[in-house]
Amino acid sequence: MDATWEGKRIVILGLARQGTALARFLVEAGAGVTVSDLREEAALRDALAELADLPIRYVLGEHPFSLLQGADLVCLSGGVPVEAPIVVEAQRRGIPLSNDAQIFVESCPAPVIGITGSAGKTTTTALVGEMCQAAGLRTWVGGNIGNPLIGDLARIEPGDWVVMELSSFQLEIMTISPHVAAVLNITPNHLDRHREMETYIAAKRNILAYQSSGDFALLGYDEPNARGLAIETAARLLWFSGGAEVEEGAFKTNGELTLRQDGVDREICQASEVRLRGRHNLLNVLAASALAGVAGVPVEVMRQVATSFAGVEHRLELVRELDGVQWYDDSIATAPERSLAALRSFEAPIVLLAGGRDKALPWEEFARETVQRVRQLVTFGEAGAMIASLVEEKTRAQEAENRLEGVTRVETLEEAVEAAARVARSGDVVLLSPGGTSFDAFPDFAARGERFRELVHGLGRQRQDG
Repeated sequence: MDATWEGKRIVILGLARQGTALARFLVEAGAGVTVSDLREEAALRDALAELADLPIRYVLGEHPFSLLQGADLVCLSGGVPVEAPIVVEAQRRGIPLSNDAQIFVESCPAPVIGITGSAGKTTTTALVGEMCQAAGLRTWVGGNIGNPLIGDLARIEPGDWVVMELSSFQLEIMTISPHVAAVLNITPNHLDRHREMETYIAAKRNILAYQSSGDFALLGYDEPNARGLAIETAARLLWFSGGAEVEEGAFKTNGELTLRQDGVDREICQASEVRLRGRHNLLNVLAASALAGVAGVPVEVMRQVATSFAGVEHRLELVRELDGVQWYDDSIATAPERSLAALRSFEAPIVLLAGGRDKALPWEEFARETVQRVRQLVTFGEAGAMIASLVEEKTRAQEAENRLEGVTRVETLEEAVEAAARVARSGDVVLLSPGGTSFDAFPDFAARGERFRELVHGLGRQRQDG
């Protein structure tokens, strides 16, 4: 039992994946835990069953201020905003805030490579994990990427390496930074939650704000907001760039990916050898290589992974080819900028499926490039009508650059796949890259991507059955 938590009274707000893992960790460490969630018992059946063996007090359907009576700590799951009334009240009473990521980094005996960014952080995290594992390092990969890691803490040893994806929701209350911190980019995202871009940048800044001179900070040189954080850390600076030679880190020039460490350049591979599609994925490989270099991964291993890694599910993932049409799942694209990166990854004519729920983000550039790059647009979900109207407006304004042949508006993803199948022709790419979140119809982007794959694989069967 960890004496740090023994006898502490802790309130966990939100019984999502992070809250569930943290509740088990804290109870097993000797803390008295109360879990509160705004959802009712029926909606939490699976999580409650997972924790059924533990002496946890539950307050469901509300977050009453009475929860704070005698509390030593309040822990937030990612979906709970700091503006929530009970969180504001906890701060007013002087009760400290924390979360699973903060507690993990505070307690972890092994060096942590923390990775954040508006786009690319999951792929980069997965790449670094693959590189470290391929080099024979005992490596733990998780955080926002899927596994909260707090449940693995007892098994992690000082000689291991941890690769951890961190979201702005986790970072906004954190007061500790990992040994190696990476900010890939900071572009408009989650403004429905953070409201102001400055608040969003401030949350990302925390990943390196508490570093010391013995730590490492990797920043995206090509993206101004990430580059501007160089003054926020005392750590040794590393960079990655898709076009400029950097003092230390990784960069691409003349079609070659290069690692520069301690003044020595080593070729990682040729850009053409990278299996992942798109310039954004070349940047992810560069970032991953610079981070893996800190862990001592040989360049030969970086090359092996960079040229063989096929990607993470629902990120420009080829689902199938049917009648000369390639169907791609990019459900992770929950912001217009991510959809833009996907569009720029293809030369073939594109049938784009866009929609979902908007996060109060700018869509102007998306609409402009859709008119220039997309042959057929199918919109769906809550934001579908808005996207269609904006693109149609751009179509009229950019008549000379217009490659868009048609816009189809539907309500559901199922209808969108059917519509795409009707308009697609041999040589096309059908691309699910929504630009909006899944929360209008699905619990997360992965569930949306899984449903898309089911529908796409069902197209041939429907044709055969017919």
